Amino acid sequence: MNSLLSVCGVDAFYGASQALFGMTLDIERGAFVTLLGRNGMGKSTTVKSITGLMRAARGEIVFDGKAVHTLPSHRIARAGLGLVPEGRQVFPRLSVRENLLATAARGHGKQEPWTLQRVYALFPRLQEREKHLACNLSGGEQQMVAIGRALMTNPQLLILDEATEGLAPMIRGEIWSCLKQLKASGLSILCIDKNLAAMLALGDRHYVVDKGRVAWKGDSQALRREMIQLQDYLGV
Repeated sequence: MNSLLSVCGVDAFYGASQALFGMTLDIERGAFVTLLGRNGMGKSTTVKSITGLMRAARGEIVFDGKAVHTLPSHRIARAGLGLVPEGRQVFPRLSVRENLLATAARGHGKQEPWTLQRVYALFPRLQEREKHLACNLSGGEQQMVAIGRALMTNPQLLILDEATEGLAPMIRGEIWSCLKQLKASGLSILCIDKNLAAMLALGDRHYVVDKGRVAWKGDSQALRREMIQLQDYLGV
């Protein structure tokens, strides 16, 4: 099988309130997959369940052939899953360089493992600011740090929760250009964002989430064709 991540029938709760109802999705190796939908519909909860930040009450999550839904988040991360969290969550009192090195892990036999210099090649601005504290960076620069920090774990799957939210148009363009490069390198990516045009351009498969369920799934061609029917789900 070519599947890297399979989420099958996952239910999740915040206290007594159910947030996911049989969530199911699949990510093939090397694919760029998106989660689309209005705010509060379960996209971030799905990410939390995948990364172990929230325990699935029912269902199964299999990553790289191994069930991970019962594992703590740090073991899931070590298995090869890199998260760029919503809100960036950089270490504010550490420098750019220190933020990147804080999560560095071995390349696990990769031909081109992620190193500090490789991250700087992807984001030259970070090398210019490597001694600056993260709290003094712009929002776009902090997002570059968050992506670079996730890449330094040498993940098999990169997950971005709100990849370009709140960023200036020029910076958004830089982030999407870098994600295009990462996809071309063969890295598997799961992305949440509101920039539908960029997601359509890069995405191999899209999942539209509504009230904790998958309301629709398909490729970019199908999504463009059915955009009018899906407007209520997408908020466009």
